[in-house]
Amino acid sequence: MTTQQKEIKREGKGTAKLFDERSLEVDYATLPPLLQPGWKVLDVGCGTGAISKGIVAKVGSTGHVTGIDNTAYFIESGKETYAAIDNLELIHTDLFTYEPAEKFDLITSARTLQWLGNPQEAVVKFRSMLKPGGILSVLDYNHEALEWQPQPPASMLKFYATFLRWRGDAGMNNHIAEDLPGYFTEAGFTSVEVLEANEVYKKGDANFAQKVGIWSSVAQMTQMVDEGYISNEDRLQAIEEYDNWIETDAELMVMKLNEVRGVNKL
Repeated sequence: MTTQQKEIKREGKGTAKLFDERSLEVDYATLPPLLQPGWKVLDVGCGTGAISKGIVAKVGSTGHVTGIDNTAYFIESGKETYAAIDNLELIHTDLFTYEPAEKFDLITSARTLQWLGNPQEAVVKFRSMLKPGGILSVLDYNHEALEWQPQPPASMLKFYATFLRWRGDAGMNNHIAEDLPGYFTEAGFTSVEVLEANEVYKKGDANFAQKVGIWSSVAQMTQMVDEGYISNEDRLQAIEEYDNWIETDAELMVMKLNEVRGVNKL
């Protein structure tokens, strides 16, 4: 289990609840027009299956969705929440050891490859599980292009820069959204296209404070303190000053996000 996976497991119910609040229409908004009735879909890094549930509604009763995630608690929670959905199967497994009995029409993966040290290998694995003519859709961030208006306090800018350095040292790609098209092409996908899917949060939106406050939530984790990347004093200062900024000065946050698609032409 990686250090990131251990941190997720420790957060437990709180993180699962956040995943349950996601939806296909809001959190994978570019995908619905692509979905077709009857498709067999694999959702990789499905969390509790909240987005997977939305995909089921689009592929209909003749389709089927399999969601896989390597965090057991998320799968257990999702199985309980969505037990009544017959054509949704949630499986606790690792992507690289998962061997499905049949191939898929579509594979989706939202905000998952950003946590891997070997995303190119993941794209190759995806292709091996697709039918000829099947489609891969990956949705992920360019964390290096995060936009705030106005700029948050220096303490949060310092924390965020440290967060990116910590991720980079662990082998994670902070601008994976920009590199995905190359990964797809190298793996042999054709008809590769990029759809902008930025998350834009404006002051006055009903969920503004919650969404912009994601970085306070990230700063609640003490892992970077434990590993010597930042002092606990600086971490706590970043949370306090950032929360105050949200209440007083914050106007806009844009998280840069792309959906990249490709076709498995054999």
